[in-house]
Amino acid sequence: MNPAPSKPDVQTVWGWLDDVPDPEIPVISVVDLGIIRDVQWVGDTLEVAITPTYSGCPATSIINLDVDTALRDRGLTNIRLRQQLSPPWTTDWLSAKGARKLEEYGISPPSAAGGPSSCPRCKSADVQKVSQFGSTPCKAHWRCLSCLEPFDYFKCI
Repeated sequence: MNPAPSKPDVQTVWGWLDDVPDPEIPVISVVDLGIIRDVQWVGDTLEVAITPTYSGCPATSIINLDVDTALRDRGLTNIRLRQQLSPPWTTDWLSAKGARKLEEYGISPPSAAGGPSSCPRCKSADVQKVSQFGSTPCKAHWRCLSCLEPFDYFKCI
């Protein structure tokens, strides 16, 4: 990577962070997931506020490492990552682009109805919950009764 200017503008930094994938769902960035809450310069230090999807999220330390690495790879050295637990993360913070990427990947995005409206693969509405617990704590396991494929549903929080 090329060295960053001594103090890149905040929009540039947001763009860099949009390239950092979520470690559990690598097709979506930490920005689209909505866990990067704020980016600002405090004097000569870049401060990034990160809200985990839930307080016990096992990927939090990896996300912090990936964010720090992405910024250091662009030449920044004065970085402070701050965990922000309040307000707690909600699926409302997921971007429209992020929801689209989840569905393209085969994960049904969150829905106000409390479950998927259709299969992310064949789009059939004939779906059934298998378990409230999926491959990660933030997902539930469903299956399509039309194409018979299992899929994850990203739970509303």
